[in-house]
Amino acid sequence: MPARSRKQRLARLAKTTPVCQRLMSVPGIGPVNATLLACHIGDPGRFANGRCFSASIGLVPRQHSSGGKERLMSISKRGNGEVRRQLVHGARAALRSFQRQQQPGRLARWACALAARRGAAKATVALANKLGRICWAVMARDTVYTATP
Repeated sequence: MPARSRKQRLARLAKTTPVCQRLMSVPGIGPVNATLLACHIGDPGRFANGRCFSASIGLVPRQHSSGGKERLMSISKRGNGEVRRQLVHGARAALRSFQRQQQPGRLARWACALAARRGAAKATVALANKLGRICWAVMARDTVYTATP
């Protein structure tokens, strides 16, 4: 089967599924990510909060803490690698879009400031973590993502 027809079927599925439509309101989430997240999360009640979902795909920092002193390391890379990879790709596209915006919203300002401080690679992964948490919240609360100014 040609790749073009697969992409068209995936886009059609994303447009007709209400959960995918809500997920596509999040920056950096297109038809591929929306269908992948909807399949992976399934029932958002399986996760206590967005951090638990991010941890399930390996996007939260590994902790090495003792005696009240927190030490956060690199991301854990546990869980579903395909979902993590697609979220990072979406975050990279969203970060580039944010950097070109004339009137950035709160999320865009945060991501651009982080990229200026820490570099684009770390900002991309941090944005992917935040987008994963936002997607969980969108699914758990049955709402559409609205950017705050």
